[in-house]
Amino acid sequence: MSRPLSVQLYSVRDQLTADRDGTLRRLADLGYGAVEPYDVLADPKGLRASLDELGLAVSGAHVVQLLGPEPGPVLDAVTALGTDLAIVPAGIPPEDFTTHDGLARAADRLNGLADAAAQRGLRVGYHNHWWEIEPRFEDRAGRHAVEVLAELLDPAVFLEVDTYWAAVGGADVPALLRRLGDRVRALHLKDGPGTKDDPNVAVGGGTMPVPEILGAAPDAWRVVEFDSCAGDADALFDELAASRTYITSLEEA
Repeated sequence: MSRPLSVQLYSVRDQLTADRDGTLRRLADLGYGAVEPYDVLADPKGLRASLDELGLAVSGAHVVQLLGPEPGPVLDAVTALGTDLAIVPAGIPPEDFTTHDGLARAADRLNGLADAAAQRGLRVGYHNHWWEIEPRFEDRAGRHAVEVLAELLDPAVFLEVDTYWAAVGGADVPALLRRLGDRVRALHLKDGPGTKDDPNVAVGGGTMPVPEILGAAPDAWRVVEFDSCAGDADALFDELAASRTYITSLEEA
């Protein structure tokens, strides 16, 4: 994997609010080479300038606002950040993933954004939680809802698979990634006890089969994320450092 390891900035949301540039510098000092912003409308040009000063790339951007009435400014902000991957991380009703009709509606919403994104040289993606995984469809070997969705999506629309939530939702994650194949352009790497509500731990310190996951999607961006972490800010950065060390050791092996 030649791309730099990325970190989802939601992991350090409180620290960013208190001191954006100091937090970004701390991530760079840990050895991360890229970030994935989650609030693209908040000073994208200023954020890009700060990232450039630190030598940090942008692996992609989370854009829940893309489902709003005016996607144009959101896509312009993604362009300003210097990435071509605009990822919808939420905003589609969870119940839409429980029926074929609902999945068709979800696909139509995402497909409808693909042309507007393409006009700016961007691609739209979708990021899962557990509710796109738990529903199973018996029409073909009990597929997970996200697999049915993938078949309905325009080829231009990609997936960012949150590997931890996929496991919480009941998936054999390496097998799921192999079935989804080239549709997967990015991975969220996180670890923990495999439950919905408990804090995350450093990647490699929980229940996730990380080596098998990386092997199943060798060309996807690797993005570390913590939804929550036990302890204070220093503990979080320690866990981020340990995650980078572990993932890097696997990639270099």
